[in-house]
Amino acid sequence: MTNPRDPRQQGRANLRLALVLASVALVFFAGFVAKIVLFGR
Repeated sequence: MTNPRDPRQQGRANLRLALVLASVALVFFAGFVAKIVLFGR
């Protein structure tokens, strides 16, 4: 990475990373809830 990104590109990259991490966390949470609902505690 010889060229530093401009702030707009960096902001977009940060937003994309945040959305990916949030969606992964949501999938894990949904799986946890489904496990409790289907199989009990």
